[in-house]
Amino acid sequence: MRYDLLDLRLFRTVVAEGSITAGAARLHLSLPSASARVRALEHHAGVELLVRGRRGVRPTPAGSALARHAGEVLDDLGRLEGAVAGYRRPAGTPVTLLAGSSAMRRLVPRALVDFLVAHPDVDVVTRERRSADTVRMLADGEADLGVVVVDARDDPPRPEDRLTDDSLVVVGPPGGAPGGRAAMTFAEAAEHPLVGLEPDAPLAQTLEANLGEHAPVPRHRGRAVDLGTVVDLAAAGVGLAVVPRHVVDPARGLAVCELAEPFARRTLVLRRGARPAPGVDELAEHLRRAASV
Repeated sequence: MRYDLLDLRLFRTVVAEGSITAGAARLHLSLPSASARVRALEHHAGVELLVRGRRGVRPTPAGSALARHAGEVLDDLGRLEGAVAGYRRPAGTPVTLLAGSSAMRRLVPRALVDFLVAHPDVDVVTRERRSADTVRMLADGEADLGVVVVDARDDPPRPEDRLTDDSLVVVGPPGGAPGGRAAMTFAEAAEHPLVGLEPDAPLAQTLEANLGEHAPVPRHRGRAVDLGTVVDLAAAGVGLAVVPRHVVDPARGLAVCELAEPFARRTLVLRRGARPAPGVDELAEHLRRAASV
């Protein structure tokens, strides 16, 4: 037989309340309508489900079994509705874009300006997050689009997801120490004074984790909160800097060479969230265009 979901909700409520009257009131049904639904359940089941008395009703063994299974079905239905609802977005919900400090320096601003001008009906929220946090938030449905960093030790990204090279480089002033060299190890760079980010910044932690305990301890003449300031300090000759290539403006003519470490070969990659959202495809395309400039 087929069970009506309202009948199942009513029967479970009647058993919980111990009264058809109370069950009907809980579900905003009239007493005659609720009584008729309970009688129809008993008729289709072919067995008595309730023992009616002067002080209310009690379930028979068959009624107890029906109430228990009805509860399981309704609970499963609630979980099903919740899972599907996670993919629905209210109209006008902003697109959430996550990216690390490197992408936030030049790539995201360029893409965002062009996108927002071209799509006045779509709003965007940008947040700076570490790549590992971005991947988790995308999987959990907390964001729609992300720019993450992968290095040579990770699986190669799909060509359509690849944005641009973001390998780590050593930067100095025009004509400075990195000039004329193709690559430099961190140990060689550490022979000079350095400038960099604060120790708890993701890039600083990446360097510390990958260089290991035997890496030389450099002299940091200055530490900043953003990569733009780090590059400015290096450009002024305060010290060499190890930064992602993407934050260095080629037009400034700074001395730049590769950081010769295996983990330094990095790529910026697009990642999408678990639920579709209006405007995400278009924003992704603007990020690809900005990365190609």
